[in-house]
Amino acid sequence: MGRNSSVAGLLSAIASATFGVDHSCCDGAFSFSPSSSSPGVAAAPPAADSTATSTPQPPAAQPTKRVRNDYPRTTSAGFDPEALERGAKALREITTSSQAKKVFEVIKKQEETRQSQLAAKADEFKALQSQAETERQRVVYDEQKKLAQQQAQIKSQMARYEDELARKRMQAENEHQRARNQELVKMQEESSMRQEAARRATEEQIQAQRRQTDREKAEIERETIRVRSMAEAEGRAHEAKLAEDVNRRMLVDRANAEREKWVAAINTTFDHIGGGLRAILTDQNKLVVVVGSVTALAAGVYTTREGAKVIWSYVDRILGQPSLIRESSRGKYPWSGLLSRAMRTLSRGAGKHSTSQRGNGFGDVVLHPSLQKRIQQLAGTTANTKSHQAPFRNMLFYGPPGTGKTMAARELARKSGLDYALMTGGDVAPLGSQAVTKIHQLFDWSKKSKKGLLLFIDEADAFLCERNKIYMSEAQRSALNALLFRTGDQSKDIVLALATNRPGDLDSAVTDRIDEVLEFPLPGEDERFKILKLYLDKYIAQAEERKSGLLSHLFRKQQQKIEIKDLTDDILKEAAAKTEGFSGREIAKLMASVQAAVYGSENCVLDPNLFREVVDYKVAEHQQRRKLAADEGGNA
Repeated sequence: MGRNSSVAGLLSAIASATFGVDHSCCDGAFSFSPSSSSPGVAAAPPAADSTATSTPQPPAAQPTKRVRNDYPRTTSAGFDPEALERGAKALREITTSSQAKKVFEVIKKQEETRQSQLAAKADEFKALQSQAETERQRVVYDEQKKLAQQQAQIKSQMARYEDELARKRMQAENEHQRARNQELVKMQEESSMRQEAARRATEEQIQAQRRQTDREKAEIERETIRVRSMAEAEGRAHEAKLAEDVNRRMLVDRANAEREKWVAAINTTFDHIGGGLRAILTDQNKLVVVVGSVTALAAGVYTTREGAKVIWSYVDRILGQPSLIRESSRGKYPWSGLLSRAMRTLSRGAGKHSTSQRGNGFGDVVLHPSLQKRIQQLAGTTANTKSHQAPFRNMLFYGPPGTGKTMAARELARKSGLDYALMTGGDVAPLGSQAVTKIHQLFDWSKKSKKGLLLFIDEADAFLCERNKIYMSEAQRSALNALLFRTGDQSKDIVLALATNRPGDLDSAVTDRIDEVLEFPLPGEDERFKILKLYLDKYIAQAEERKSGLLSHLFRKQQQKIEIKDLTDDILKEAAAKTEGFSGREIAKLMASVQAAVYGSENCVLDPNLFREVVDYKVAEHQQRRKLAADEGGNA
């Protein structure tokens, strides 16, 4: 055992000295570190028996540590010569020992084991290297794949961008083409409109020339009739002049006789008056009595007159209607409406009969069906509002002049069971500082109506215009403020109805108090036909019946009845088509002109020729007025 231990120590020392192992140790019977080509590698599993062949273990790779030189005999590199000495000693012992061959075989086997381990490690390193190469190729493939994907994505984006550009370019070209097409269509429309306007102008010129020819023909006929009439009148005048000379001489003689008689009577009267004056002037008592009597009589007359004026003004202010009211259904005084109510009651049956014959339940007002229906609804609403003691709704009527605003307000009040009062805005400005007082008197008087009152203000823009107008006086502003004050809250007594041709001129505070706004346009062809029939019946067919009264036979000359001959509805429809742009008032004036023309004829017969002549004349007059108004507007 001692020999085996020494052999093992010797082998360890040799190995340490040969392979540069810093320390060698022996922890058993036989243990040493085998030689290694790489420094810092040591593996020494202890052998159980020195005689047994031990399987060498692969050395574990450990990091090289710098050994501290604690022994002064060692070198700075950490080499201990004592191990070499021990190795040399052990080598001598092995040489002299009988187990030297076995020792070298063990060393050889350990070296072979070490070489096989190194080869396995080399193979393992090659496998790791091939795996790393495979991994590198995989990474390169992934990078190339990602690059290809990015390139494909970029190409698709570029394709989409190019497609978007192409689509936008096509869209811009389409828009440009559409704009060009629209311009072409617009140019074609303008060309067709110009052609149509030229055609219409030519047609109107032809019609105007035709009408001018007809008018000239009628003028020639009228001139012929006038010349004939003048000749006949001159003959009659000559005869009358001869008779007048005889009558004048008789009248002169009679006047001279009367003058002499009156001169004699006047002289006698002045002689009596002169005698009385002389008697009074000579007698002082009589003079005092006469002067006192005359003075007392003059004072009594003056006092009575002024007192009556004061009392009547007080009664008029308390009981009479305000001076701003132009027309009212209440009457000027409470007792003045009794007779008018009785007369309306007697004539109500005839009025209902004529209304039923016309087929229009709205009096003499002919409106568009939708507007008439709306006013009837407002009349029913106002009547129900009055019966339920709810606040009334204020209204605004606007439209061209003569379209029936005032008549519609009157019929609205009649159908809703209210009294009505009519005033005009132009009456307020002349009142000056008294306008505010008159406005308050007007509203105080209106509140006294037991049935409720519809206050209709015609031409409302005359004093209810914008307050920032520079030409508006302070009195007008005060009057406007007074009306705004009286209409600030919803009233249960008064329905305020404003009528204007220019609703845009009204003050914003006034329009804020309006609940219902109704537009009255110019009548259409159907409405003009109905208005023509209405006024034909009123001015011509029933002219004698309308003017006949209880005492007309005593104080008026019996009028000749108008005869209507061959005036059919087709002729009235033709006139309705010609009177485009006429208001209801203009159509009424046209029928009044027809009535005057009929009365001016010899036999009072209305035939189609006379009717067409008057209609053409009024249409030309209407066009001339419109042309003058347009010229004035252009010059302004």
